[in-house]
Amino acid sequence: MAEDKENELELDSSGGKKKKMIMIIAVVAILAIGGGAAFFFMGSSDNAPSASATDASGDGEEGGVSEGGQESTSVGVGSAIYVPMPRAFRFNVPGASRDRFVEIRVQLLVRGGDNEEAARKHVPLIESTLLSVFSLANADDLATSAGKTSLKQDALAEVQKTMADIEGSKVIEKVLFTGFVMQ
Repeated sequence: MAEDKENELELDSSGGKKKKMIMIIAVVAILAIGGGAAFFFMGSSDNAPSASATDASGDGEEGGVSEGGQESTSVGVGSAIYVPMPRAFRFNVPGASRDRFVEIRVQLLVRGGDNEEAARKHVPLIESTLLSVFSLANADDLATSAGKTSLKQDALAEVQKTMADIEGSKVIEKVLFTGFVMQ
């Protein structure tokens, strides 16, 4: 009888140790995952090359005259500057089963101060162009990643075309969706 009680106490104490060990491992795993996520979201990404790396010629010009005598429309020279659209785009899109409400926050990637100035100067025109592209969207397409990518590409093409007509160069390198909500 006394031996049975001793065996029960040994089993209980070893079970408690196992539980403590499992809890410690779980806490360490959660902290490691949280640290990795924090590093991923807050870590700096050096995807954009510095101005000294992109300006190999040393003249610092963003555009110029090509051999044919036309102004070049180079958008990839200079440091990356992000121009946010002042308001989010909110609109309804039709779908197969029902209409959906969409909100998209947009920023424009431009290179160099001149392109930034041109983009900021023409924000109302850019907003209008983006809204006209967004109004052609379909809710079923926007529900997929490919549909969102296609919408970004269409928006970029239209904005570049509009800016080329007004400014003589494409000005905008990328249209970025910094927020996308569909209900």
